[in-house]
Amino acid sequence: MTPDDLAAAGLRYAVAGPVATITLDRPEVRNAQTPTMWRALARIGQQIGGDVRVVVVRGEGPSFSAGLDRAMLDPGGGDGQETVAGLLALDDDAMSAAIDDYQQGFTFLRDPRFVSVAAVQGHAVGAGFQLALACDLRVVAKDALFCMKESALGLVPDLTGTKPLVQCVGYSRALEICVTARMVGADEAVALGIAIAAVPGEELEATVADLAAALAAPLPGAVAETKALLLGAGDHGLDEQRRREREAQVRRFRELARMWGG
Repeated sequence: MTPDDLAAAGLRYAVAGPVATITLDRPEVRNAQTPTMWRALARIGQQIGGDVRVVVVRGEGPSFSAGLDRAMLDPGGGDGQETVAGLLALDDDAMSAAIDDYQQGFTFLRDPRFVSVAAVQGHAVGAGFQLALACDLRVVAKDALFCMKESALGLVPDLTGTKPLVQCVGYSRALEICVTARMVGADEAVALGIAIAAVPGEELEATVADLAAALAAPLPGAVAETKALLLGAGDHGLDEQRRREREAQVRRFRELARMWGG
């Protein structure tokens, strides 16, 4: 995608060595999200090069993302392209297919080729919470506030956030967070396992940079295989997981032997 395409979607994308950074760049509306942004995120995911080891997702300005652009509820849409009214005009299959397209802007962050990190400050609401949850790791500023707002609007979280939320906090707490649509602050997010660290806002960028450097240090094959093992661990029985570990380790030994010239 060109810089102009990204700007039209409210995004920036930059690569520095092994670290790619995706920035939500609509600070005037607290980085509210639109279908155009989701489709652009999916295209970014398709274009991430093999040299990228870490993908950082951040928001410009005081908020990570306030969620769905409410202008989408009006004719013309939040970006003049797609609206909720337009979705409602579709039949069920077409509406589901459109939402599937939107979800692709979130699922690429689980690709085992790299580790994804959300740097969250301020509000991460609805789609913003789900974008943070789509990442492997979340580092938050002390002012971070998470909220799954969908139920308050009569909707459900549909941008791939339900599975990682349950994985982080368990079914009961996930249900409570989603149905009450309450705010979860930074310290509680760390206590619940949603975030790995909460730091003063002025330290967020440096903390994430240090984490990205540490994540990029090991051999890429080892990181990719480990991420794939951990992503599937909850869905497999012990015997199946043991088999996957063995097969992954064989691949690692073979690659290391090639590197050593054996």
